[in-house]
Amino acid sequence: MKIRQVAWEDADAMRLRARQRAEIAVRYGTEDSEPGVAPSAADVAVFFLAHDHDGVAVGCGGLRDLGAGVGEVKRMYVEPDRRGSHVATLVLRALEDWARARGWTRLRLETGDRQPDAVRFYSRSGYERIPNFGAYAGVESSLCFERLL
Repeated sequence: MKIRQVAWEDADAMRLRARQRAEIAVRYGTEDSEPGVAPSAADVAVFFLAHDHDGVAVGCGGLRDLGAGVGEVKRMYVEPDRRGSHVATLVLRALEDWARARGWTRLRLETGDRQPDAVRFYSRSGYERIPNFGAYAGVESSLCFERLL
């Protein structure tokens, strides 16, 4: 597995983000289930892709800079047939390493109450539940987590 930093507009990154949004739309029954401003090239500090041994992009994730040494994990996704193969762990560790190298001290994220697989993954990865922050405050279906780096 190879993890590499790519531009937000990278074709594989766009394809995987579209698949992530489609999966979320099915889980929540709506095309617009994201509280707050959707991530974009303007506010995502870094984006990584995971490529398998054949060079096929199978996972992704990015970070939004929240300021004061805090980042937000955005658009984590792994192709369904690759889940359970540590792709997500490799992408998340690359994000954490990138953040540490820039002096960031914590990462936060939001997931939803219809994503128990994501909740288990982040909990196993050392993220702890926190009160909902930012645009997620007051959103009952949102579950927020944080990890000190």
